[in-house]
Amino acid sequence: MTEPVNTPTVRLDLWLWAARFYKTRALAKHAIETGKVEVDGQRAKPSRTLRVGNALRVGRGEETFEVTVLALAEKRGPASVARTLYEESETSRAERERIRALRAAERAGYQPPETKPDKRARRLIRALGDIDAL
Repeated sequence: MTEPVNTPTVRLDLWLWAARFYKTRALAKHAIETGKVEVDGQRAKPSRTLRVGNALRVGRGEETFEVTVLALAEKRGPASVARTLYEESETSRAERERIRALRAAERAGYQPPETKPDKRARRLIRALGDIDAL
């Protein structure tokens, strides 16, 4: 009989925390439960075992990362070590940069007011919130 090969595995929520995608394990667990993390194209549970070579799709805020697991870790270390745990695909990186540039361009047209609103402006602002007030 052949003996089963013991390949090292780590819980998904623990690895996401160690790889610094989320600040806490609780945030990683919540993201997994709400469907923001996929393993090999499928939704996963926080207790899913992760192996080297798995493909992950991680949604964090408005960013989406498509990464391949290169190494496993159970402890959170410095960011330089965390970057060696995964490799992000070039298409994912290019898409994130494109979306970031698009958001920056949208913000470029916004000019915040230089002073606080006066009495008349405050009334208009309040009226915008309540259409029936006019």
